[in-house]
Amino acid sequence: MREGFRQELKNLRAEVHDISLGVAEMTRKAVASLVEGDVDAAQQVIDQDSEFDRRCLGVEEHAIEVIATQFPVARDLRLLYSLTYIALHLERMADLAVNIAKATKRTAGRRGPQTLYDLIQAQGNLVYRVLDATSEAFAKSDLELARKLEDLDEPIDHLYKQFFRELGRLHDEDDIEWASSMVLAARYLERIADNAVDIGERIAYLVTGEFDGAGAQDEE
Repeated sequence: MREGFRQELKNLRAEVHDISLGVAEMTRKAVASLVEGDVDAAQQVIDQDSEFDRRCLGVEEHAIEVIATQFPVARDLRLLYSLTYIALHLERMADLAVNIAKATKRTAGRRGPQTLYDLIQAQGNLVYRVLDATSEAFAKSDLELARKLEDLDEPIDHLYKQFFRELGRLHDEDDIEWASSMVLAARYLERIADNAVDIGERIAYLVTGEFDGAGAQDEE
């Protein structure tokens, strides 16, 4: 019985990790669609939304079932609750990637200043770094890397502020409408990274058993 329980925990954890990798790839594709004006790629991202909703809900339902039938305690219970928490944030991140893809469709056929495309790409590159680090920290239970996520997020916030400076240099009404969609896309990227930082805090809690990260790592 306990061997089956351990396998269920392992499978749930593997599923959450796989979803995190999928969300990272989804984000990359959404940003590329926006920068390149690729409506077909944007639609592919949008079409993935229901799949990620289903998978994240599946993690939650499976975790609840395990809690109800196996009566886990201590570290195992903490893991199950944390997996549902992480899955919720991954679902939000997928939704934000879909919003970026929708911005691609709204701006289709129009091309604004290259500066803003460059900023979106630069911001995207920083977000990818955060997402990759989040997945790695989760897979390896890497406390040090989980705690670095907040520092990795900081330059993303700075780039987001640059959008407003660039926006102030535009005067043509069409450019303003286009740039508004781009600023929203930049905001979505910022929120994706913020959610990743939240996941990092939960990873630290999984490793230490302390929300403030001050506790010692649990013994098996």
